[in-house]
Amino acid sequence: MDVAELSPLVVFALIATVTPGGATTLATASGAHFGFRRSVPLMAGIAAGLASMAAAAAAGLGGVLLAVPWLQVVMKLAGSLYLLWLAVGTARAGAPGSPGAAARPVGFLGGVWMLWQNPKGWTMTLGAAASFAALAAGPAQLAVLMGATFAVAASLSLSLWCLAGLLLARLLRTDRQWGAVNLLLAGLLVASIVLIWI
Repeated sequence: MDVAELSPLVVFALIATVTPGGATTLATASGAHFGFRRSVPLMAGIAAGLASMAAAAAAGLGGVLLAVPWLQVVMKLAGSLYLLWLAVGTARAGAPGSPGAAARPVGFLGGVWMLWQNPKGWTMTLGAAASFAALAAGPAQLAVLMGATFAVAASLSLSLWCLAGLLLARLLRTDRQWGAVNLLLAGLLVASIVLIWI
């Protein structure tokens, strides 16, 4: 398999991971509040969650999850509650170091959970697995290929969003500015909840 054969999958994974959503919003907020280094566990968790989801979808698990309607509803409810909890925490956070600010960023497991409960993510990775199945000799090879591609793409994309948050933090000077940005980021997390149900 050469680079030309892989390029459509790589482009798809980069576009899918760089577009705004709950994960990118959380990476931006974490970068703004905690800096890049302290946000690495969150970004690694999101990347690992997406990579394992893509691998599982390629291996066939995604199809099973999407074929069970009640499980989809449970995943949507759990995911919506988790994102709502994150949105409330983001909205209530003050400037870094203020009494209302979170003491530490969301960690690795929180990032993994954020991805695994998202039925929309399962649909996307299942569609990718079906679209790019011809790149691999079988489900196991496709699972490795998909997992590795999405892990790298998510790591790059989330790093960009985290750095954008870090740059944003350098522009914010007052508590009022931080409050406005926190509300905006919380609103984007709530919007990602709406997208789960559409």
